[in-house]
Amino acid sequence: MVKDFKSILKEKSFKVTQTRLDILGIFSNDCKPINAEHIYKILKNKGVNLVTIYRTLLSFEKSGILKRANLNQESVFYELVGDHHHHHIVCLRCKKVSNFDGCKEDSDSLISKALKLNKDFDSISHHSFDLFGICKKCSNDEK
Repeated sequence: MVKDFKSILKEKSFKVTQTRLDILGIFSNDCKPINAEHIYKILKNKGVNLVTIYRTLLSFEKSGILKRANLNQESVFYELVGDHHHHHIVCLRCKKVSNFDGCKEDSDSLISKALKLNKDFDSISHHSFDLFGICKKCSNDEK
């Protein structure tokens, strides 16, 4: 899916710069969550420094272009907002991340149950659901 990042930046009141377009372009090429270090490896030859990447990611998060993906890792990972709804399975050994879909049916009943059991909330706006375990490759390496 090709995104019109120039329009997105303008809509969110950002100046359209090549660095911002390059950073967003990395997200469109990779459907997995991405951290600043990964972006830096790709863009360092273009003269983009790590501080600029961190600042850009934070500003994109605050404006709603990106969202954090909780992968329980030392680094913060981001994804584009508005991509299809999905969750992650994360290997605790090698840190491999895979996406999975299909929570809609089960999450509706879980949310309904949570609201019935908790009298402090009227509604749920969104949810986060990620799984952590050992991938097949790491499991086979143990054998």
